[in-house]
Amino acid sequence: MKNIYWILAFFLLTFTGDRIGGWMLESLVENSQFRYSRMYRGEAKADMLLVGNSRGLSFYQPYMEEFTGKSTFNLSYSAMPMNLADALVRDYIDQYGAPEYMVVDVTLCDRLNPQLIAGFNCYTPFSKRLSELIYETSPKVQIGGQVSHLFRNNGEIFQRALYYYNRLDEDWLLNREISTRLKSDVASVEAPTVELVPEMVEALSRLVSDAQSMGVKVRLVVSPYYLPFAQKIQNLDEMVAQVEAATGLEVFDYSRAMDRDVEFGDYQHINVKGSKTFISLLKHDGVLP
Repeated sequence: MKNIYWILAFFLLTFTGDRIGGWMLESLVENSQFRYSRMYRGEAKADMLLVGNSRGLSFYQPYMEEFTGKSTFNLSYSAMPMNLADALVRDYIDQYGAPEYMVVDVTLCDRLNPQLIAGFNCYTPFSKRLSELIYETSPKVQIGGQVSHLFRNNGEIFQRALYYYNRLDEDWLLNREISTRLKSDVASVEAPTVELVPEMVEALSRLVSDAQSMGVKVRLVVSPYYLPFAQKIQNLDEMVAQVEAATGLEVFDYSRAMDRDVEFGDYQHINVKGSKTFISLLKHDGVLP
C-alpha cells in the first residue's frame, strides 16, 4: 500500500513541476522581444506586413521604415513554409485587422517543413491555428505539448525567444560580404532549380485572395540571388509564371536584379548594403508606397 502512495506522490510531484516549469517558460516566451512574442502580446500593429523565409529578412526594417515613412512588421523566418506563414498572417489579421500592404517573397512556397512548424509549439498557448497546424503536421509533438508543458519549449524557436528576450530582431539580417571561396565555388555549381510545392502555392493563392478581399495591397516578389548563382538556376522564369498563374498577381522578380558582390552575404541572401539597394528598387517600381 505504501508503494502506491509513493507512486502517486511521484506522479503528482512530476505533474506539478511540469506545470510550474511550463508556466515559467511560457512567461519568458510571452515577454520576449522576439517578433512572434510581440505579435501575440499585442505590440505588432503596422502599415506593412512582410512575409517570407530567410530571404524575407532582406526586407531590412529600419531602412524600409525610414525610406517609406511606413511602419513594418516582419513575420519571416529561415526555411519558413507557406502553411506556417499562412497561420501567422491570419493570426496577425485577427488581432490587428488588415494591414495596408503585405509584401511576400514567394520562395517560401519551396518546401514542407514540419520540423520548423513543430518548433512553434511554444506559441500554441497563444494560437489555436498553430496548435491545429502542428497537430496536422506533427501530431505527436502537439499531443506531447498538451501532456507536458515543458515539452512545448524544447526547440529552436524557444531558444530564439530567449536570445531576443531583451533585444529587438528588426535588424536580423546578414552583415557580411560573400566570401572569396563562395565566389570561386559558384563556377562548379551544377544547374540548381527552385522547385515549388503545389500545395504551398495553393495556400499562397488562398491567402492572397482573402487578403485582397479585406483591402490589403498584396505585392509578390522574388528577392535577389547572387547573380552568377542566379544565372545557373534553370527554372526561375517558370517558377515566377507558376505563382502568377495561381494568384493572378504579377510577381516582381528581382532574382537577377543586383550584381555587386559587396551586397551579398551568400548565394541566396543579400546583406545590409544589398538590402538598401533592394528596397530602393522596390520603391522605384511601386512595390513599396
